[in-house]
Amino acid sequence: MAGGGAAPPPKQEELQPHPVKDQLPSVSYCITSPPPWPGFGLYELGFPGVAKCVEIGLPEIILMLIFSQYLPHAVHAAKPVFDRFSVIFTIAIVWLYAYILTVSGAYKNARTKTQLHCRVDRSGLVGGAPWISVPYPFQWGAPTFDAGESFAMMVAAFVALVESSGAFIAVSRYASATMIPPSVLGRGIGWQGIGTLLGAFFGTANGTAVSVENAGLLALTHVGSRRVVQISAGFMIFFSVLGKFGAIFASIPLPIFAALYCILFAYIGACGLSFLQFCNLNSFRTKFIMGFSLFMGLSVPQYFNEYTSVAGYGPVHTGARWQFNDMINVPFSSKPFVAVLVAFLLDNTIQVRDSGVRRDRGYHWWDKFRSFKTDSRSEEFYSLPFNLNKFFPSV
Repeated sequence: MAGGGAAPPPKQEELQPHPVKDQLPSVSYCITSPPPWPGFGLYELGFPGVAKCVEIGLPEIILMLIFSQYLPHAVHAAKPVFDRFSVIFTIAIVWLYAYILTVSGAYKNARTKTQLHCRVDRSGLVGGAPWISVPYPFQWGAPTFDAGESFAMMVAAFVALVESSGAFIAVSRYASATMIPPSVLGRGIGWQGIGTLLGAFFGTANGTAVSVENAGLLALTHVGSRRVVQISAGFMIFFSVLGKFGAIFASIPLPIFAALYCILFAYIGACGLSFLQFCNLNSFRTKFIMGFSLFMGLSVPQYFNEYTSVAGYGPVHTGARWQFNDMINVPFSSKPFVAVLVAFLLDNTIQVRDSGVRRDRGYHWWDKFRSFKTDSRSEEFYSLPFNLNKFFPSV
């Protein structure tokens, strides 16, 4: 840029990431940013699920790679058809292939577990589903309250907060947005809590959290419009009352979804690792924190989960009241939670007083995005529709 106020060119010996406008910055700590953990932390849902019916799951992976990575460059269409609709195309093709295998008797004499994962005509699934089922509050009975279970659920909600924050950051990056201001991130987490409360009213079996696979789908399709999410939510609400319709989709063999996870979760994991370019990877401090947190994030939950599967209860098994055991076992069974906890503690306690550590951590890249009002693009990316910013202001 011409002009007397232009900054002097950086020294050649300094590490030079790409310009910020090309980076799509989205985090305040490059090492403790959680996006890789929700992606790579779900690796057990990938190929192990594919292997349960490899003749269905493996073709889905291959077709997804062809449709999303090869065909868009080999066939130059006027619109990006193959990459944006690769999930629909491949699911339809492999689902039809699985149906042909089922009706041809390929699994007639197979083991029960094989039939469960490979067949598309699961016994009584469609026939037993009602035509119309309208959910209503407290349909499973009056709610009960237990202080111990409430504390345990608060811990579980905090774990979901960590995992959802990683997906939020990944979505902002793939949607070409600026870094998420803390107030906007807190707003999203708050509405996630409202979603969990509404889910409890209607008797859902699980809490509300960010869909990591949908975040990966955004990266795959390059569609980051909130209008798409709003329309999709409307479709889901409408079709959720049609029991037969949902049962038909539930007949899709699970290895097909596991194959999709191999592609979609990889996008989220890679997004998190890409933030490391803002750190000084030549620093031994950075290398240690990154490697140790990654290793412990995989190793500690592996121990907790294996112990629970063998013993029937977690490693922390005391006679304490108020669900103390669950309050410890649940967080340390989560790979994202353990990895982020270890990285956060180390990154904020090791050599923090050294003058050069702040640049090694990547702090200087994010100072501009600490507040919602310091960057004019925040209004474009993170303002609420229908003028709701008056009721939920960002700072």
